[in-house]
Amino acid sequence: MFRVGIVGAGLQCQRRAPVITKSKECKLIAITSLHEDHTRQVAAQYECEAEKNWESLVSRKDIDVVIVCTPPHIHADISIAAMKAGKHVLCEKPLSRTLKESEEMLKVSRSTGKILKCGFNHRYHPAITDAKAIINKGLIGKLLLGRCRYGICGRPGYETEWRANPEMASGGQFIEQGTHAIDLYRWLFGEIVEVSCMTGVQYFQNQTLDDNGMAIFRTNSGALLSLHASLTQWKNLFSFEIIGENGYLLIEGLGASYGNEKLTFGVKDYNAPFNDHVTEYRGGDVSWQAEWNDFLNAITKNTIPMGDAVDGLMSMKIALACYEADKSGRVIKVS
Repeated sequence: MFRVGIVGAGLQCQRRAPVITKSKECKLIAITSLHEDHTRQVAAQYECEAEKNWESLVSRKDIDVVIVCTPPHIHADISIAAMKAGKHVLCEKPLSRTLKESEEMLKVSRSTGKILKCGFNHRYHPAITDAKAIINKGLIGKLLLGRCRYGICGRPGYETEWRANPEMASGGQFIEQGTHAIDLYRWLFGEIVEVSCMTGVQYFQNQTLDDNGMAIFRTNSGALLSLHASLTQWKNLFSFEIIGENGYLLIEGLGASYGNEKLTFGVKDYNAPFNDHVTEYRGGDVSWQAEWNDFLNAITKNTIPMGDAVDGLMSMKIALACYEADKSGRVIKVS
């Protein structure tokens, strides 16, 4: 039985907590957040305790696993304290606010022997895992190109949220949504070694963090990749294209407001009519459950889960290199 505590009672908690409460292998022990009244309401919803603060939660002897669902500026403090207290940690993306914090988190994970997983649930969407299997079988050959458009519709009052506060967030929309795309690119194409980027504050101008960002990457195999992360899409969009020597893949949608999840697979043929194989995935978003299962399996077997601390660190490094490229107007090499 895995005994779980959650720090943060917002949207991500509402995505993570139901998975835990439905699992026969887990028990949700306590939830905490900055706002006492809200903490009590959410704790009552999931029939667990409302802990007074994160420090007391991570020190509890009756908790084995901590999920960090807070803004990035305190990811490192909570995760490090939890691991030193003997807990395994699932920390939402981006892994931290700064690269130095991510490096320290990885160091503590290794020194304590506790698993630190970054919240990269996109790897567990069925269209993406099926695309990975097609690539691994060599059905589209060597990967040449990737294109990702990932956009959401901003909302009134966005400028007052923590996501618009540079003291709390790692960056703007480019890193907030773009971190998922960067992680998928690394997982599917290999290491990114060069980046170029432009970002802008184009609509939400009462704050300083980017609401749009566009980047170009080169991988160690020579593949070229593009990414547009946007807060001004107005109709939510996820589109991820993969082009190989012998064929192509297109992933569209993530369910819910992003539309039905769909995978299109086609092979190169210079003469025959175009012939796509299309799979549409019914039902709700299964990625949260699949990610949690992988995390628990890694704890049980003492193995490395997908999207671990190294992946979280590398995504941070690449995203921050993109911001550096934007400021300097240069192509930045990623080591």
